[in-house]
Amino acid sequence: MSFQTSGKRRQISDINVTPMVDVMLVLLIIFMVTAPLMLNGIKLTLPKTREVNKVNLTSNQVILSYTKGKKFFLGNKLLPEENLTELIKQKFKSSGANVLYLRADYTLRYGEIAELMSRLKAEGIVNIALVTEMRGKSK
Repeated sequence: MSFQTSGKRRQISDINVTPMVDVMLVLLIIFMVTAPLMLNGIKLTLPKTREVNKVNLTSNQVILSYTKGKKFFLGNKLLPEENLTELIKQKFKSSGANVLYLRADYTLRYGEIAELMSRLKAEGIVNIALVTEMRGKSK
């Protein structure tokens, strides 16, 4: 704050930074609390869940099915495991899609699915959505 010794009054043009500092501290605390929650980049939906986001799968989407016999299908086509990622990338280019919808059999171990996802991500396929069925719905 500035004081004047002469009789003339003039406006004080100093900025009061106290409210700005208060707001910045509150924002800092909010970001410190929410930052660890944003680290989980994979939206994981477990098999047989309640419906959260309904996804209507179409032939334009890239759908990888992983059976309990450890076979891979891209759409309805059986894929060899050796060049799985190359064929998925080709399907991305031809369809214009950027999300891989992964349908994995419920009886597969968690580690097998995690290993597949890790392999896909290492090859550059990072947008992976897990497909589940609604609880109570049977095929």
